[in-house]
Amino acid sequence: MNEKQIKQLLEDVQHGDSTIDDAMHTLRDLPYEDLGHTKIDHHRALRNGFPEVIYGAGKTPDQVAEIFAAMMTRGNVLVTRVDDAIATAVQAICPDVEYNPLGRTLVHRHTAVEYQSGKVLIVTAGTSDLAVAEEARTTADILGNPAELISDVGVAGIHRIFGSVAQMRDAAVVIVVAGMEGALASVVGGMIDRPVIAVPTSVGYGAAFQGIAALLGMLTSCASGISVVNIDNGFGAACAANRINRLAGAAD
Repeated sequence: MNEKQIKQLLEDVQHGDSTIDDAMHTLRDLPYEDLGHTKIDHHRALRNGFPEVIYGAGKTPDQVAEIFAAMMTRGNVLVTRVDDAIATAVQAICPDVEYNPLGRTLVHRHTAVEYQSGKVLIVTAGTSDLAVAEEARTTADILGNPAELISDVGVAGIHRIFGSVAQMRDAAVVIVVAGMEGALASVVGGMIDRPVIAVPTSVGYGAAFQGIAALLGMLTSCASGISVVNIDNGFGAACAANRINRLAGAAD
């Protein structure tokens, strides 16, 4: 439950629209629910502003489905790093779940998303980076950020990025997703005054070392002020962008 939902529950009890027993029933599994294999942190939205997210990799389809079932009646649910077997298991209990095979995400919209005013713009160096970019876009969206995507504007054809500078300057936060040597983050960081979050990807030939070359290039960027997340971590980049966007919205 998030802060708004708990406040509404307390107001319902105060006004006689809900009994104390009903409220206790709603709160019975807080702050966490023990499924045996997983302890679901139902209070995370109250502390962090957004609920626990299910990381699908390493879990069985049945485990993910059981966790999903415990969360889907309480609020919006995001599952990352999903394969077809996990998607099938979840779709069996929630047919309207949104499956993004490219981004490897599942989204259940229990309540309408309340969007921030600021936009999160995701820029990829190549089409091969789209899986990570889609993970970031889906995450940013379900957390309440209008999210747009510009694809395949890497430095091998640097003229392609120039037509998007105005769009980047209009965003609240820009996420740059790039593999190979990761140079696009420096280019973008040198052209705009928006917060830039760089995501190195594992795209690249042998000496790219599954994203380590891009990671080191982004960490040593000559464009100051760039933040860098872990390799292929589109989810983490979107969470960071969400925090920045919420602070910017609160200050307006």
